[in-house]
Amino acid sequence: MFMAKKIQEKLAYKEKLVEKRDRMLRHDFSTERATIEEVFDQKTLMVIYDFLNSGVLYELHGVVNAGKEARIYWGKDKDGKDLAVKIYLTTAAEFRKGRLKYIEGDYRFKGVKRDTRSLVFAWAQKEFKNLEQAYEAKVRVPKPIAVKDNVLVMEFIGKDGVNAPSLKEQPPSNAAKVYKLLLTYLERLYRKAELVHGDLSEYNILMWKGNPVLIDMAQAVPTSHPMAQFFLNRDLTNINRFFSRLGVEVLSTEEIYRKIVG
Repeated sequence: MFMAKKIQEKLAYKEKLVEKRDRMLRHDFSTERATIEEVFDQKTLMVIYDFLNSGVLYELHGVVNAGKEARIYWGKDKDGKDLAVKIYLTTAAEFRKGRLKYIEGDYRFKGVKRDTRSLVFAWAQKEFKNLEQAYEAKVRVPKPIAVKDNVLVMEFIGKDGVNAPSLKEQPPSNAAKVYKLLLTYLERLYRKAELVHGDLSEYNILMWKGNPVLIDMAQAVPTSHPMAQFFLNRDLTNINRFFSRLGVEVLSTEEIYRKIVG
């Protein structure tokens, strides 16, 4: 009698799951299918398969963050360590807009073709290279793991598929300490990695285990870039504006600039 009841409960639960699946298919299938086809075209799928076969990836789960130009998925390696899999959309119609100024003048990417797919591939390579240089300079960024075409694999900042909050989402309680640490990172980025972030704000700094982590490094440019000084001043202005709102006694942009550039 007890076993029969258990079987009935399992069957009822299974029926509920089937109903839920059918309901999702009826309402979301067309949208979900369009999204999947937009992200996972044939060439992107081949890259994912290569990463799975080579052992870079062991599992690929759901979307963590979705933007107009890229989707970030939660993955795992064979040891169960969390990974972030960033897939740039090769169909992003407006990708060219606002991106050329970060690529032109970058000696590392001379001769890149101007079609969207070539620019997207260069952008993924650019982010990987920037992460490498920043990581080696002891700037806290996601550790880069692998890149191919439009797919970038890196350290996941967060836990169990939930990414760490940005400064905008969760201002730090130790704001003065985080501010000083960020200035140290920017100095290391400039002097050791020879890079300027180029688009730094409270939206692309994550807070993880009490410390800031710089993300969205694709647009970072070498210090030799003709617009590097302009980008650096803009980054410093954004950081000062955010932390002054939190009551932190910030240094002047000019003073920080002189300290960083020397």
